[in-house]
Amino acid sequence: MRAGQGIIVISITLLMLGVVMVNSAGMQVSVDPPTFHDMLTSRPTMLAFFAIVAMFIGSRFPLHLFEKSFFRIPLVLWILSLAVLFLLFVYVPGIGREVNSSNRWIHFSGFSFQPSEVAKWTLVLAVAWWGSSHIQDIQRFWKGFVPPMLGIGAIAAFIAIEDLGTAVLIGTVSCLLLLAAGSKIIHFATLIPIAVGGFILAVILSPYRIARLQTYLHPFDDPENSGYHILQSMSTISGGGLSGLGLGNGIHKFGYLPEDTTDFIYSVICEELGIFGAVAVATLYIGLVVLGVCVIRKTKNTFEQLIALGFIVTIGIQAGMNILVVTALVPTKGIALPLLSNGGTGWLLTAFCIGLLNAIDRKNDTVMEMSYPSISKTTNPTCPTS
Repeated sequence: MRAGQGIIVISITLLMLGVVMVNSAGMQVSVDPPTFHDMLTSRPTMLAFFAIVAMFIGSRFPLHLFEKSFFRIPLVLWILSLAVLFLLFVYVPGIGREVNSSNRWIHFSGFSFQPSEVAKWTLVLAVAWWGSSHIQDIQRFWKGFVPPMLGIGAIAAFIAIEDLGTAVLIGTVSCLLLLAAGSKIIHFATLIPIAVGGFILAVILSPYRIARLQTYLHPFDDPENSGYHILQSMSTISGGGLSGLGLGNGIHKFGYLPEDTTDFIYSVICEELGIFGAVAVATLYIGLVVLGVCVIRKTKNTFEQLIALGFIVTIGIQAGMNILVVTALVPTKGIALPLLSNGGTGWLLTAFCIGLLNAIDRKNDTVMEMSYPSISKTTNPTCPTS
């Protein structure tokens, strides 16, 4: 099995687990309990189906199109411009939709999606294009470092107004990509005062963010209000023990644990599947990252190598951030667990990008066969191939 195929298998496993756990977490006390047919026709099931379709489309997507120019502008920059336009639309009356006091959604003709998700994945493509097409200048401060950082900073700052967690994720991944492309570490040191100042400003201008930091330090000071999320999450996790209460038998999802199908789905997994289930989920993400590294190692094209790195780092960091939040190791922040937390935009785009990873791996094997037609494929001891 190729590394790319392994990534597909793990991703579909996470999606299927996501369907089961979202349906379980979304249960309500009712005279008529949900049936198996209800699960098969539920929104999460339909989204998972379309996510698998998106994964297949991504695995067959012609990667060279991203570098193709239209009117002398690369396709990735056209897509990025569209993503920025979507970010502005969240403030347009009749199109933007406010959820939980934040303008993060676009709603149009019965269809809604989260623009920050589009920007998150598109920015990976844009930074990868910059790093591969400006190799000769990437180590220069003004020509290779400042231009992309201005764009990254502007997009991350705009997203931070409504979603600080996603902005931090986008900024971190983009900087890692530039570093991998050849930017000097000393250049990033110049950003530390700006980054720290921006973070402090974002916290000061939003009182609820200050409250979250205080709650993280002293959650028991106000257990029924500001400390409710984190305490309920910990109570949910501890209630599962080693083996869990059993699938569907969770208690805290019935009105106690907020955002149980989205940000805190991992807490429900811990309660119903226990420590073993929680470790199994974490292992799936670790396996996905390891196989992603295998794809990166085989890739010779710089642009595709940076794309693969960006996708894997994004999924790995986002999963890590979510698990740290629900286990109260970092302050509470709304960020989804990739392919598990309920969400249409996140599932579809993440699945498509995972398909692109498989497309890169398939292309690697094709190049290898063309280079060594008389030699059968060998097995890499650390990165499995067919």
